[in-house]
Amino acid sequence: MKKTNTQSLSEILQEVLITQNLKEKLNEQRIIDSWAPLLGPGVAQYTEKLYIRKKVLNVHIRSAVLRAELMMSREKLMKALNDKVGEKVIIDIMFR
Repeated sequence: MKKTNTQSLSEILQEVLITQNLKEKLNEQRIIDSWAPLLGPGVAQYTEKLYIRKKVLNVHIRSAVLRAELMMSREKLMKALNDKVGEKVIIDIMFR
């Protein structure tokens, strides 16, 4: 007898993430985890803290020169990070 109501594991996990309101937090963590690989070790070593609050990625950078350079690339970075996750998770990036 064949089961007609079967789902793949990924479909089940997606449903659990949505019903438990975990999908947004998981995507936020994916954005944070993507920062260093996307920008490389040079930028990562100057990055002190990353967190997302109200769809804004807050990045604490120790170098004023690097912070100014990243501010000019804000839109490009935001698009690359959102593309990496596959959803629009952040709407802005604030450098401090």
